[in-house]
Amino acid sequence: MPYPTLRTEEPQENTMLVTLNRPEVANALNTQMGRDLHDLFDSIAADPARYRAVVVTGSGPRAFCAGGDLKERNGMTDAQWQDQHLVYERAVRAMVATPIPVIAAVNGAAYAGGLEIALCCDFIYAAETARFAFTEVTLGIMPGAGGTQNLPRAVGARRAKEILLTGRPFTAQQALEWGMVNRVCAPDAVLREALETAAVIATNAPISVRQAKQSINYGLNMDLASGLMFEIEAYNRMVPTEDRREGVRAFNEKRKPVFKGC
Repeated sequence: MPYPTLRTEEPQENTMLVTLNRPEVANALNTQMGRDLHDLFDSIAADPARYRAVVVTGSGPRAFCAGGDLKERNGMTDAQWQDQHLVYERAVRAMVATPIPVIAAVNGAAYAGGLEIALCCDFIYAAETARFAFTEVTLGIMPGAGGTQNLPRAVGARRAKEILLTGRPFTAQQALEWGMVNRVCAPDAVLREALETAAVIATNAPISVRQAKQSINYGLNMDLASGLMFEIEAYNRMVPTEDRREGVRAFNEKRKPVFKGC
């Protein structure tokens, strides 16, 4: 379905490309974009076999997402502000709960809520020219769409405190060195490289990919013994699948497997 603030397309087999599409305001996050992100990722979670990977990027070379639309927020009552933020909270939960891999292709500035959107993805590729920041404390608020939780898990608590408490911007190269970004790319190559990685993921067994992602996400919130038990339960889900049998057959027949997600 069409979304007022998002552009969705299938640039290659088994991959959805989602473009934050408000270039006239640096793809700033408004209430409608929050609703659109929630509806889109909720629909992906409801039909996980439809795609095998998702790539999220921004429209235009200037910004991935500049953060919350402060013009829309100007003059909001406390109740209106909180009602809007509930929309954002639901969008973030829908992104995090997506069972298939989600890759951020950060093509420009990712500030505040824009950085939170990127951090909700499983990993991030960034253009050399991309810039990041959590500027909320300079505006009298704080990150509230996963920033204080996802950033420390990516860069460690001490680095995250410096980023979050100063509000200072940082570069793509710094983000790479700190472990927040997986790869820094030429500006005209970031989307292509993200799609290439999505294509590699899409050739793998989809149930295996979903179970591995789930095992990582849930295991990180468990002690090691519980995580190991969870991993085995996730592993056992693959044993009765046709894809598991196809993988072994293909190996022995010296050919590339054809996985069907069953």
